[in-house]
Amino acid sequence: MALVGAAEAETRTLKPCVLRRNHSREQHGVAASSLEELRRKACDILAIDKSLAPVTLVLAEDGTIVDDDDYFLCLPSNTKFVALASNEKWTYNNSDGGTAWISQESFDVDETDSGAGLKWKNVARQLKEDLSSIILLSEEDLQVLIDVPCSDLAQELCQSCVTVQGLQDTLQQVLDQREEARQSKQLLELYLQALEKEGSILSKQQASSGDLSDEVDAGDPGSNGESTSKIALASQVLAALKEKPAPELSLSSQDLELVTREDPRALAAALSWGLGKTEAVQQACRQELSLRLQQVQSLRSLRSVSARSPRPARPQEPKRARREPT
Repeated sequence: MALVGAAEAETRTLKPCVLRRNHSREQHGVAASSLEELRRKACDILAIDKSLAPVTLVLAEDGTIVDDDDYFLCLPSNTKFVALASNEKWTYNNSDGGTAWISQESFDVDETDSGAGLKWKNVARQLKEDLSSIILLSEEDLQVLIDVPCSDLAQELCQSCVTVQGLQDTLQQVLDQREEARQSKQLLELYLQALEKEGSILSKQQASSGDLSDEVDAGDPGSNGESTSKIALASQVLAALKEKPAPELSLSSQDLELVTREDPRALAAALSWGLGKTEAVQQACRQELSLRLQQVQSLRSLRSVSARSPRPARPQEPKRARREPT
């Protein structure tokens, strides 16, 4: 009986998961009791060469790296994972279904073939799959959905106009919060600039370090020219980095991820910036992306817990005898 009980306990700890390779639509269902076991099964099932180990497992929906057993056990059943070999990087793929981010290529195709007016439908479909993706949208995408007539958006989302109006109000609040954050950051930067002007020593140190970084960048024009050709950012992303104050608040999470992955020297050359300024912007983008992903994960965890927890029956209050007027 003890052995049977132990076997049943082990069976209960198995978590069903879905595995696939990067850039592949073929999916495999597996069950694993730990992250290490899932890695081993990924290598066997997906035929990953052992010379390409270690294998990294990321969430198919947003590329979050899963490297902690406790976090793995907290994930819901049938979570989709992408197995990455040591020489691979996770890329956006809209073949995941569910809550996967819509790739930039799909936007470009729709805008070119069907007109820019259909872009809002792509964003609406993303929102229809998972409302928490509001956090991941760029300011441009948020504004697009706000400007869509309520009746059209309601039809696309299969919701009532009252519900969609509330959704558009929420989108406006998110947009307003980002603008408030941008203004607060600008005020803080102005305050710091005023302090730097008062402290001449700090100002001279900053100027000398800026000149040094420019000399280092100018001293290796060949490498800069080679790196510039490797820039994979879209022109609108580069324009936002150049022109927008606090650009990390304007970009979508997809664009933030791309910015953080760029080589700092190549990005500095593309933007005609110093290396120090470029690295500071990349760090700001990295922090904003981490914050958004944490917010999304928290929302999904709360939703998962709420779905599993049955609502307690509301006790009926005892009826009170009505008093006759005297």
